[in-house]
Amino acid sequence: MAFDRDTALARVLAASGFDGAERRALAGDASTRRYERLVLPGRIAVLMDAPRSAETGPCPPEASVAERRALGWNATSRLAASRVEAFVAVANALRGWGLSAPEIYAVDIEAGYAVIEDLGDDLFARVIPERADEIALYRAAADVLAHVHAQDTPAVLPSPDGVWPIQDYDALALEVNADLFVEWLPQATDVRIDDRARAAWALARDGLIARTQTFPRAFTIRDYHAENLLWLPQRDGLARVGLLDFQDAVRGWRAWDFAMLLQDARRDVSPAAQEAAIQAYLTRSGADEAAFRAEFAVLGALNAARILGLFARLSARDGKPRYLAFMPRMWRQLAANLAHPDLAEMRAFVHSVAGAELEAAA
Repeated sequence: MAFDRDTALARVLAASGFDGAERRALAGDASTRRYERLVLPGRIAVLMDAPRSAETGPCPPEASVAERRALGWNATSRLAASRVEAFVAVANALRGWGLSAPEIYAVDIEAGYAVIEDLGDDLFARVIPERADEIALYRAAADVLAHVHAQDTPAVLPSPDGVWPIQDYDALALEVNADLFVEWLPQATDVRIDDRARAAWALARDGLIARTQTFPRAFTIRDYHAENLLWLPQRDGLARVGLLDFQDAVRGWRAWDFAMLLQDARRDVSPAAQEAAIQAYLTRSGADEAAFRAEFAVLGALNAARILGLFARLSARDGKPRYLAFMPRMWRQLAANLAHPDLAEMRAFVHSVAGAELEAAA
């Protein structure tokens, strides 16, 4: 008999005390999840709807490279999946570190439902253009990262159905994501990649990936940017930054979170706010500045290449050409990373195949 999600939803709403609540659709993200605001007199919450059947499963922690390639995208490049148990496990860890992740009111793992705390609508991406001090908010976000990166990264976190693994974001994941750049840009832009260029790409890519393996590891939130951060000025200290969309957390690198934060695909972060965030992080973490900036350039370049490839794929494969409008910003971000002296080989490659795109975005 098919699993009855309607019955499971009724059970979760009752367990959370929100049965009978008015349900209002909320804007979703780029995932397979859906959200609704639950409204009762004097009380609100959010319903997360993330059915397991909506996408392939997460990477089995002990899978080989060959097995991961056979299993597909989530196993090779993402490692996680849109699983409620991942959200609950990471949310509980972040709150245990004194941060503002949503409290979990009720959850049904099999059905993929959770009722969670509603942290409001004041996303960084919304309040900065309206009224908020961009520099202050990005400093606060950097302080949160320094705190998160100082924590020990556990191999597993407690979850409602046992444990949730925090996996290494490894060379294979970096490779598969970066390769979107050469696989999809030719299908959506004027960039051309022949066999010779593909071989040059592999050498430059592998050089950067080899560099990442020497960088210090840290608990990495991963999708840490202005549309996943909320400003909660009524709270104190680090808790003023509300956190969303962290279920893909991995054991990665501190500079990955910074690349996502400061080289945002959807908004321009001012140079003043970028520098303020970096200095706040260096002060709080005690990191060596030269080493950190090198990590930022390497991981930022790999991330920018990934996002350019994703946008090209969304246009060419998924029929969403609006994403091409975001690409000039990412070309600028890529160019900024390539200016670092440690990226000479990748800089030469990108200029050889996409010099016009870099010049147009300057």
